[in-house]
Amino acid sequence: MKIEQIYTGCLAQGAYYIESKGEVAIIDPLREVSPYLDRTKLDKGKIKYIFETHFHADFVSGHITLAKATGAKIIYGPNADPSFEATIAKDGQDFALGEITITALHTPGHTMESTSYLLRDKNGKDHALFTGDTLFLGDVGRPDLAQKASNMTQEELAGTLFDSLRTKIMPLADDVIVYPAHGAGSACGKNMMKETVDTLGNQKEVNYALRSDMTKEEFINEVTEGLLPPPAYFPMNVKMNKEGYKDINEVLAQGENALSPKAFEVAANETGAVILDVRHQDDFAKGHIPGAIFIGIDGNFAPWVGDLIKDVQQPILLVAHKDRIKETITRLSRVGFDNTLGYLKGGFEAWKKTANEYDTVSSIKAITFKEIIEVTDVPVFDVRKENEFASEHVLNAINTPLGAINNHLAEFPTNELFYIHCAGGYRSMIAASILKNRGIHNFINIEEGFTSIKEIGIEVSHFICPTTL
Repeated sequence: MKIEQIYTGCLAQGAYYIESKGEVAIIDPLREVSPYLDRTKLDKGKIKYIFETHFHADFVSGHITLAKATGAKIIYGPNADPSFEATIAKDGQDFALGEITITALHTPGHTMESTSYLLRDKNGKDHALFTGDTLFLGDVGRPDLAQKASNMTQEELAGTLFDSLRTKIMPLADDVIVYPAHGAGSACGKNMMKETVDTLGNQKEVNYALRSDMTKEEFINEVTEGLLPPPAYFPMNVKMNKEGYKDINEVLAQGENALSPKAFEVAANETGAVILDVRHQDDFAKGHIPGAIFIGIDGNFAPWVGDLIKDVQQPILLVAHKDRIKETITRLSRVGFDNTLGYLKGGFEAWKKTANEYDTVSSIKAITFKEIIEVTDVPVFDVRKENEFASEHVLNAINTPLGAINNHLAEFPTNELFYIHCAGGYRSMIAASILKNRGIHNFINIEEGFTSIKEIGIEVSHFICPTTL
């Protein structure tokens, strides 16, 4: 028996490869399926099952593509209603895989079709539990994503989740290994651990949601408290996972369309495409196409695309280094953004060589910012999350979180120079690109953000531990 976690950091997502006697099961695969096919070839095996823990909201699964490529059965739990052929498992139904057995445990609450999969070894001993978004390490799945589909309130879903945890998961032995679908950084939970594998026994000790003396009312209050609105693209990803999507190869063929600077400009004007610049923030600051939006490929790329561009049908034109074009298109498709129309051939340097206009972002080091604020009061805007700002911030700074920056545009001065920063420089450059796209240019970005601001001794508010907020 082999169990391999295939973890994708930019989505904080864990897919799973399970093999026994040449038979393979994949749990929650990503959109591009070649890693699973390659891994199966290595074992000279055959994919028999594709298990889905639920209809994912934060990424587009590769279940349909993988099933077409292999003939494997797609398995969902009770209450699932996909538009394609799939086996809808009954609660407690067993699936034989080589010498082992995988049992569907219906664990609704995150969504009503949410199902965990219990792996029993060849001796029939409970070995591992693949919990999807029902149970994370240190947290549980948020209970507000299925409200429209199920006509249930988040409180009702939370109560259902409480019952699932108590009746299906907590009675299992402490040595059962927990393999969740997500880790720290995912928007599907609130406060996940950085670890991606643990024992159920340890989770019973450290996970607030598994306290043995917790009442259902306490659980509901704690799980629903502090939930931020889900990203706007989540419902569209659910729809694609339920109804189907274009083959990844078709998406790549369209996106890998090299456009000259002139053709790129014409395409942008004719289609209303977002010009998405994915280079490093320092490169973007030195020069970029006017109106381009920066979301760097080396940061928390896909979630920010989903949060800020929102509409998965939005046409996109790319500015990227040539050797990262395919990677960028692939990572966009993971969250459902399939409408990449092409990329700027020769990159930004080709744009400059044609004598086209370009824009820059004014930036300064934190030490220079310190010298400025020691002699004069200046407006400072902090684009970190609300809890980061509440924990510690520059005195008199204004919090305009990046995820909701379009709701804060009226707060930025129009005739006065102001300063923006985030934690390390990535998010503030995204904010800078959005401000410029909206016609706001009278600002300066603070490089390396709050981390550098603290290091050089600029006065900040008293620290409050984020876990107490």
